Amino acid sequence: MSLEQNLQYTKEHEWVKYDEKTQIATIGITDYAQQSLGDVVFVELPKIGTKTTANQVIGSVESVKTVSDIYAPLSGEVVEINTSLDSKPELINTAVYEAGWMCKIKIANTNELVGLLSYEAYQKSIL
Repeated sequence: MSLEQNLQYTKEHEWVKYDEKTQIATIGITDYAQQSLGDVVFVELPKIGTKTTANQVIGSVESVKTVSDIYAPLSGEVVEINTSLDSKPELINTAVYEAGWMCKIKIANTNELVGLLSYEAYQKSIL
């Protein structure tokens, strides 16, 4: 299992890469989550323009084992989705921190960033 030190994480096993300049957060699920799910066969993503509220369901990931909800780690508006996942959902398994990202959210409240887990805190939570 791999983790990226330059990302932040949620207790629901999403990762967040925040760009201060644009105030856009790229969201995906962690390597831990994709390993738990198994082979991903379908991803339901939010629509561009969807308003998000932190900790509310914005989509789902379906694997050969189960269906798991995707939670918005931050409040804001979806400004981009990874359309590659429509035809290649397995990117979540093979490139979880690169091509397997799910959506980008223009965040509404930077104070919510403090509620995310650091690399170290997330690592402790899954061990």
